Amino acid sequence: MIADWFPLCGVETAVAHEATYPSRKAEYGPGLAGLIDLGLAQRGLDYQKITLRRAAFTGRVAALFQGIDLLLVPTTATASPTNAQLAGLANDAELLSGLLRYTCPFDMTGSPTITLPGGFTAQGTPIAFQFVARHFEEDLLVRAGWHYQQATDWHRRHPSL
Repeated sequence: MIADWFPLCGVETAVAHEATYPSRKAEYGPGLAGLIDLGLAQRGLDYQKITLRRAAFTGRVAALFQGIDLLLVPTTATASPTNAQLAGLANDAELLSGLLRYTCPFDMTGSPTITLPGGFTAQGTPIAFQFVARHFEEDLLVRAGWHYQQATDWHRRHPSL
């Protein structure tokens, strides 16, 4: 799903920016322009294959939720990337993959999620996790988040700047 997320997101972004792209391409940053160009380069057959894989994956996740109420999943594989790391994101495939690995699948399924603070690294930077629920159960996410925050105080703590 992560591999399919990029071209699908590119197509959706190209549609959203159709009125201003490419006529105002110079006003777009390289990352956004690259994503739109990726979307514009997709063939109809490739887009349809992504759509079919997305539907199959969504079905598997829906089946998973027949036996559980919530998933507890990390938000990223890298806690608190630095500004320098983020600036070089386009050239760091491992970091980019780590930032998207745990959120892209649920973007693809449309599953509701809520991200909550879960502590700090040894360097004092924040880490987070997400609860994932079945479709149309955002109320369960809010209740779970509220109960978690009643039992912990991570949401009250802030990193040193």
